[in-house]
Amino acid sequence: MVSVNCRGCGGTDVVPVVDLGDQPTADLFPTADTPGPDPRHPLSLWLCRVCTLVQLGPVEAQIAEEPLAVESATSLAHAETSVKEILSDYPELNGSVVFEFGSPHGGSWLDHLYAAGSTLAKGNEKADLVVDVHGLVHEPEMGESFRLRAERLAPGGLLVMEFHHLLPLFVGNQFDTIRHGHWVYQSLRAVGYIANLNGLAIESVKQVEMFGGSLMVMLRHTADAKPDASVDVVLADEEAAGIADEIQLASLQEAASHAAGALHAELTRHKAAGRKVLGYGAPSKAPVLLDLSKVGTDLLEFTVDKAPGKHGRRIPGACLVPIRPVEELKAARPDVVLVLTWDIAEEVIAQLEADGGWGATYLVPLPEPHELRR
Repeated sequence: MVSVNCRGCGGTDVVPVVDLGDQPTADLFPTADTPGPDPRHPLSLWLCRVCTLVQLGPVEAQIAEEPLAVESATSLAHAETSVKEILSDYPELNGSVVFEFGSPHGGSWLDHLYAAGSTLAKGNEKADLVVDVHGLVHEPEMGESFRLRAERLAPGGLLVMEFHHLLPLFVGNQFDTIRHGHWVYQSLRAVGYIANLNGLAIESVKQVEMFGGSLMVMLRHTADAKPDASVDVVLADEEAAGIADEIQLASLQEAASHAAGALHAELTRHKAAGRKVLGYGAPSKAPVLLDLSKVGTDLLEFTVDKAPGKHGRRIPGACLVPIRPVEELKAARPDVVLVLTWDIAEEVIAQLEADGGWGATYLVPLPEPHELRR
């Protein structure tokens, strides 16, 4: 077996639990006339038996991703609300020195913090508030990146980290969120273990809806932290679901295969009934979802996206589904809209129904294909 060092704690007792085979690079959207084949890389999840961090296994060098997405209204609103809540819960942080580790997903807090009187830490200055909103997942060496965040934190300061939670990924069969470029899939238990290695402890945690289910975790230096009951609640939920157990985690592979087959069957049923199905969204989740589901242009003629940079391109992999402007979906008035950006399905439906819509059915692919009521 290949020897793997844990991306979090550096341990060597790391074992494979889920193998999705060779998959296209998530954010590499070729132009629509690029024939392919597109680059593919192994996509598998491994579990560290020491710290329980779930992570990507060995992955060969990948083509750099081009940032083409635009930030959703849901994400923008969440950033504003989060800052208001943090400054309300921790009033001593109003007007404090802050530092943010950015994320390709956006979600930056800085403008809202500046509006509240905060100033940005300069040079190597330590910050009273350190923020990481969905940034750490993009770091191949989580342990080293966690150390950098801990070093930025001033004595008595607060580190706020938000990340997609492994628990809803597992219980909600969100297999399409497993992708190249997202190196770690974090549980609170694993984050707590790695935090302790870096002189930090979890003080509090909030469950938030972003990206299908995320955690906002508040950490302090170990001597300053006073953990509250919210930590125990989430840890108990994780334990009950068995997301630190390699046998339980391995069941995600069968669940993914079943859901992928169900989506193919559902789209085939609509085609046989003469219904037009078009997609909404071209997120980084789509390549894995459509590839595993064997959905191509015979079942999904095209999808649309708000990001102008994606127009004239296509979903990578075997599906070859073109990406067009949202206006083309509205003009086509399909019978069924497959919502590939399922984590913001309500925002999508509200946008398409703003002028009364045309009576379309909205199909969400996971955890099993199901229709959403308008």
